[in-house]
Amino acid sequence: MSVSIEQVIDGARQKGEDVRSSNVTACVALANIVKTSFGPTGLDKMLVDEIGDVTITNDGATILSKLEVEHPAAKVLVELAHLQDKEVGDGTTSVVLLAAELLKRGNALVKKKIHPTSIISGYRVAMREACSYVKERCSIPINELGNESLVQCAKTSIASKIIGSESDYFSNMVVNALKRVARKNDKGKVKYPIGAINILKATGKSSRDSLLVEGFALNCVRASEGMPKQLNKVKIALLDFNLERTKLPNGVVFDITDPEQTHQLHKREDDILKERVELIIKSGANVILTTKGIDDLATKYMVESGVIGVRRVSKSDLKYIARATGGTVLLTLANLEGGESFDPSTLGEAESISQEPLADQELIIIKGTKNNATASIILRGANSLMLEEMERSVHDSLCAVKRVLESREVVPGGGAVETALSMHLETFAESLGTREMLAVVEFANALLAIPKILVVNAAYDATDLIAKLCTLHHAGQTNPEKKHYSRFGLDLHNGKVRNSVEAGVLEPTMSKIKSIRFATEAAITILRIDDHIQLNPKPEPQHPGHDH
Repeated sequence: MSVSIEQVIDGARQKGEDVRSSNVTACVALANIVKTSFGPTGLDKMLVDEIGDVTITNDGATILSKLEVEHPAAKVLVELAHLQDKEVGDGTTSVVLLAAELLKRGNALVKKKIHPTSIISGYRVAMREACSYVKERCSIPINELGNESLVQCAKTSIASKIIGSESDYFSNMVVNALKRVARKNDKGKVKYPIGAINILKATGKSSRDSLLVEGFALNCVRASEGMPKQLNKVKIALLDFNLERTKLPNGVVFDITDPEQTHQLHKREDDILKERVELIIKSGANVILTTKGIDDLATKYMVESGVIGVRRVSKSDLKYIARATGGTVLLTLANLEGGESFDPSTLGEAESISQEPLADQELIIIKGTKNNATASIILRGANSLMLEEMERSVHDSLCAVKRVLESREVVPGGGAVETALSMHLETFAESLGTREMLAVVEFANALLAIPKILVVNAAYDATDLIAKLCTLHHAGQTNPEKKHYSRFGLDLHNGKVRNSVEAGVLEPTMSKIKSIRFATEAAITILRIDDHIQLNPKPEPQHPGHDH
């Protein structure tokens, strides 16, 4: 007597080809959403959430994070885009498109009776070969190209964004900002922390009026006009609590018989605040930054002492200022003895702090921080939607240049790497005598999807341009005299092929290698699934007498 799965578990089961096709269809549908936003001529998406907030972007990771994806396999692609964004910062759309293409071609092989294990094994072989080929044959040390390659890398990243028309201006700003925050870690390696660059947005003027400021800029002002506008050789107290009158907790009751006692109670509340402020100032602090409020009484004491107080600083900004100035963020003044004290060693140090005007608002700028150099990029634009997209664009560009500065290697862009890999893997597949060869050939064909989508989005004939590009790359790999052809990519503005390195279209080597690895691993994860069991939700237990 056979027993069905429905009799064993409380749920439904889908298996074999049905579940694989369902997963692949969901992933391809998700990739089709971001497909038209890919490349320098890609279009933007308008996303509206349940409360009506609008986001306009062509950044793959942002689009996918805003979509409420229900399908479990499609969620893998959303996580893939998030991982690429976290690890590299750029190339989020291409990694999703490549994963979807690998899935589509892998599923087609399964339908031709090729076992999924053979396909997975072939994909892994192709991935390893592709990554080693990029490192050995496609990668160019930036020492050969000079520092101009950094600006060109930033331009390539910005070209597909809303500020693409101002790529010259923003690419120089990005490179200068990153060079300013360079620092050596414990192992002696130079690192470029993007967190040291604060990006602020101010509505008004054009994007060309955006500027780079030396120092860490805060979108805050002094708590009082009576405080000094500028101080030098500052010691900064970093607080994560408010400096306001102490209020009695709810439920605390005083039995007062004499009106004088009420006056003494309020006076003691004031005195506690005064003692706290004096404690901080006596430690040597002449700047107080807090994430919470500073009331009028505390402000009065600060003005009298010539101290700058700034309230409502964001926690993330305060934490970075603590790292940069060598200070410590304090949650309370309480000590182990039950009293209150302030340790001067928790103070951060900087050369100067000042409040400076910008358009119709003012900013606090901290310069010459003790530990790490800092920089701020202040973006200008017509409205908040444009400014948010500009911020995402600048962040992606910062990430791309950071990877180039740390790895010191670039590859030609414009579909050059994908085409070169496709040609090489087709030749490599012929050397394999197993069924894995079929998967390697499909991997090679899947890589060509990237330049094809670029051409289609630029409104040109994909068949003609891709054929020209493949011919040049094949010649570059087989004829030593034509080796320079392996650097040719697409010119999407004129509908031609050109030398991407000479045209200044460069991308970080790490971005390409990681996107190939991540896309392959995501495709393998989904292809391995041959069973989908959906459990039924358990009914809520009914409690008698509680049906209100």
